[in-house]
Amino acid sequence: MTPPLEHRFDGPEDAPVVMLSNSLGTSLEVWDDEIPALAGPFRVLRYDHRGHGGSPVPPGPYAIAELARDALELLDRLGVARVAFCGTSLGGMVGMWLAIEAPERVDRLALCCTSAHLPPREGWIERAATVRAHGMEAVADAALERWFTPGYAGRRPEAVERARRALLDTPAEGYAGCCEAIAECDLRGELRRIRAPTLVIAAEDDPATPPEHARLIAEAIDGARLVVLARARHLASVERAEAVSDELLAHLVAGTPA
Repeated sequence: MTPPLEHRFDGPEDAPVVMLSNSLGTSLEVWDDEIPALAGPFRVLRYDHRGHGGSPVPPGPYAIAELARDALELLDRLGVARVAFCGTSLGGMVGMWLAIEAPERVDRLALCCTSAHLPPREGWIERAATVRAHGMEAVADAALERWFTPGYAGRRPEAVERARRALLDTPAEGYAGCCEAIAECDLRGELRRIRAPTLVIAAEDDPATPPEHARLIAEAIDGARLVVLARARHLASVERAEAVSDELLAHLVAGTPA
């Protein structure tokens, strides 16, 4: 049996479980600032995708379906039948796949700064080749520019430096394999199958997954609610942590028994 994904629990053992899924080039720590708000009413389960953080690094390419099945295997190992699932970027793609293909496991869904389809495919294939040949340093500056607004980078250089360290610590093969998963991802035709109550969060200044990608998702899912946050780029869960926490908490609490 393969080793389990790196994971961490926060919050009361008897509370409903919320599963948080990270973005490309980050670890479960990308959700650190949401934990104080969520880990009171919920049992928060964070994990690292394969090839990221402390999780195993099988050779790529990967597929979104494989990343999603990794999450299901983790839930099975932990004896957790059903969760509210919150994913940012790559984690959001995993969340959409789960809500489509394993709806019995997803009680509520929250998608942050993500896309159902993120062309051009060739760009992701080239990025995968770049990091395999030259390491993570070759893509770090461009990634950080997409992740944070200049204003935030000026105010919080220590937070940007933490993100840089996490990115550089990501195994090149894991990052490349996940780039290849994103390259082949196209969930647009299946979004209408999602029945879990869904929150979609976008960042107004996100160059990686612009707000129109979030609108496409929200318009395709019956009853989905769209929130567009100002003054943020792709890592809105870090840059606008309080606003993201508030939106997640309101969405998740709405699904818990009174």
